[in-house]
Amino acid sequence: MSTSNHPVLLFDGVCNLCNSSVQFILRRDPSARFRFASLQSEEGQELLSRFSETPEDLSSVILIENGQLYARSEAALRVARRLSGLWPALYLFKIVPLPLRDAVYNWIARNRYRWFGKKEQCMMPRPEWKHRFL
Repeated sequence: MSTSNHPVLLFDGVCNLCNSSVQFILRRDPSARFRFASLQSEEGQELLSRFSETPEDLSSVILIENGQLYARSEAALRVARRLSGLWPALYLFKIVPLPLRDAVYNWIARNRYRWFGKKEQCMMPRPEWKHRFL
C-alpha cells in the first residue's frame, strides 16, 4: 500500500465528528489529493505500524504525508492548508505553540462522542468517493 503519491488521513471511523470532517474534506479537495482510512481498519493499522511513535488511542486524527506522521492539531492544520476556499487561512494557527494547540484538540477529542455521538460501525463512503478510501 503506497502512500507516496497521496497524503493519507487516518480517522476514528465510528466518530460522528470525524466522519463529518472526512466528508467536509472530500467536498473541499477538488483535486482528490487526500486518501482516507479508519484507524480501526486493517489498512489503517498497517500504515500506523510503519511508524515507531504512534498514538495509543483513537482520539487523534493522523496524517501520513511524504513518509512523515502528523497527529492532532498538526495533522488538522496541514489538511486545512490544502483545501479549497479560505480554509488554508487556518494554517495561521501554526504560530500558536503546539502544546496549546494540542490541548484544545485533546479537549475536543475527549468530548467528541458526548457532543457528536458515535456510530456502531465505520461509515460507507458514497460511490463517487469510494476510490479515495483504502
